[in-house]
Amino acid sequence: MKKALLTLSALALCMGAGVAMAKEYKELRFGVDPSYAPFESKAADGSLVGFDIDLGNAICAELKVKCKWVESDFDGMIPGLNANKFDGVISSMTVTETRQKAIDFSSELFSGPTSLVFKKGANYSTPESLKGKTVGYEQGTIQEAYAKAVLDKAGVTTKAYANQDQVYADLTSGRLDASVQDMLQAELGFLKSPAGAGYEVSKAIDDPLLPSKTAIGIKKGNKDLKALLDKGIEALHKDGKYAEIQKKHFGDLNLYSGK
Repeated sequence: MKKALLTLSALALCMGAGVAMAKEYKELRFGVDPSYAPFESKAADGSLVGFDIDLGNAICAELKVKCKWVESDFDGMIPGLNANKFDGVISSMTVTETRQKAIDFSSELFSGPTSLVFKKGANYSTPESLKGKTVGYEQGTIQEAYAKAVLDKAGVTTKAYANQDQVYADLTSGRLDASVQDMLQAELGFLKSPAGAGYEVSKAIDDPLLPSKTAIGIKKGNKDLKALLDKGIEALHKDGKYAEIQKKHFGDLNLYSGK
């Protein structure tokens, strides 16, 4: 009888430990680089605004948890995630094979292609047309991988920047001939600003180094958080909140591929 009681006690302890393993989130900390309007940027009062910001806050509301935003340069996102500085990354982070070796991802947030930005009439449409020119990109992005693997080999001088605002600052000052970034960010952010009035965007760049699916970055192996975030994203689509947020920022444009 005593042995049976001990066995039951041990089983209870094991079951209790199993329950404790599933973390209950009362707050979700999201890493963000607010230099990428209209997805994430800062308003005049210093508050964070944008499509990603609204999606993140809405996901937290669906899950009934507090949302906390932690600012970081984009190339510090994965190291910061792995160092537990935040729970997830919502900052226009594209899903790539390389990143999937280091971190996990939620289901899709949205999808969008990459393009070049340059002065109107310059017509830089291919790597060959940029030979001898200087192109800027935000470090840590998929555009960095493309610049190093494709543009550098085509005789283009490429230059890394800590954030997208710095890229555009050097583009408009004439230190860059072009920049490479998310097409929608360029069209709906930079080109609609006073600084972008004299610039245009190229057609979408078709290259395997430039996938389009964007999701929430999660620390490797955190299945509980992935399931929780996927539940929140699914709820946004079911109750129409995703469509509402998308319309607010992009009108009738659909960024969700459903893949």
